[in-house]
Parts: sequence; structure tokens; C-alpha cells
Amino acid sequence: MSDERGGGGSDRSDRSDRSGGSDRSGGSDDETDAEWPVELRGVTESVVTTLGPNDLWNVAALGVRAPAASDTSATATTWGNTRTRRNFHRQGEGVVQFVTDPRTFVAAAVTIREETEPVLDSADAWVRVETDCVDSEERGETTVERWELRPVESAVVETGVRTINRGFYAVVDATVAASRLDVSAYDTDALLDRLTYFEETVEKCGGDAEREAFERLSAETGWRKRRD
Repeated sequence: MSDERGGGGSDRSDRSDRSGGSDRSGGSDDETDAEWPVELRGVTESVVTTLGPNDLWNVAALGVRAPAASDTSATATTWGNTRTRRNFHRQGEGVVQFVTDPRTFVAAAVTIREETEPVLDSADAWVRVETDCVDSEERGETTVERWELRPVESAVVETGVRTINRGFYAVVDATVAASRLDVSAYDTDALLDRLTYFEETVEKCGGDAEREAFERLSAETGWRKRRD
């Protein structure tokens, strides 16, 4: 399980911007001027791919915190000895992606998913970032590390109109709660109460994709049995 913290349905036949930094030769001189492909506000939920020692790209959920007024770099936090954390240390980079398919979030947050290419088909936008660990602390038995993320290259793939669905956001929040169930710093009963609430929201407000995503989250984490 990862603890980092409906598809648009449009034609995604143009794959020219889905390389995600496959060229590791060092890039062009103007790469340092790259920007985030979306506006960051507060903590933006994303999916990150990082290259593992098996030459496959691990997929995980990652919350990206917008830069403070006095800073220019976004940050992210890893909890525990996750694949993302190890790959950040090993490679010093990753590909942050912004998606709107709840099933992608669930697969990233609660399953082990590996891909041969860094950019997912469901990504609406992506950005390759360099990563530096700027803080590390122990919270109970969990190592918490804060990472500075610096854009190197980015692309916007999908610019269609997006609608608001409470079920989608409930799924995203549920992945965060589920990923913290075994983290000693969090109260398990409180997390189970949140998941119960999110389940009700998905049932009332979600569509087929949201319900499918939530059922997979429930099956992978077994949180309902822990509640009962």
C-alpha cells in the first residue's frame, strides 16, 4: 500500500507529449525555466511515477503542496519506507501527473502498480521534477520526509471541461484515509469513521467510475472488516 499521498472520455490519440522524460541525457539549457502545467493551490492531489531498480515505473499517490509566498519550490511528503521515497533517493526525480479518473487514484494509492512508461494514459497533464530531501523526522515508528520538487519539463495533454462530482473527491479523500490505517501517528477509529462517510458520499453522488474505484479500494484495504 502506498501512503504518499470518471475519465474525461475524450480522444487521447495524440501521444506526442507522453514521453515523460524518457531522454535522460541531461536535457536542454532552458529546462530550469520549466513551470508547473497546472495551478497549485494548497495541497493538490496527484499521481507520481518513479523509476525503480527493476527499470519499471512505480505508480503512487502524492500530495503536492504549493510554494509558500517566500519560496519558489513546491514540496511533497513521503510517509514510511515507500517505493516513492526509495526511488526519489535513488533517482532524484519523478513524473508528477494530474488525473481525473478515480480508478487511477485508487490503483496508485492502495495497490502496487508498475508501468513500462512514465506517463499514464489517464494523465491530463504531467511534469518531470527533480527531487531533493529537505527535511526528515521520526513520528512514532514512521519516517516522514519532506521533498522539494523542481519542474524540469512538462506538458498539458487534455484541456476539456471538467465537472464537479462529490463522489470523485470522496474517493480521493478515502485513498488518503485508507493509506494511513497502519500509520501509528493516526487514530484508526477516526479513519474508519471517515471511510464510512466517504462510502455514503460515493454511493449518493458518485457515478459508475467512482463506485468501481471505491469498491476496489475497499477490497484492497479490507477496511470494512476492521470497522465491523
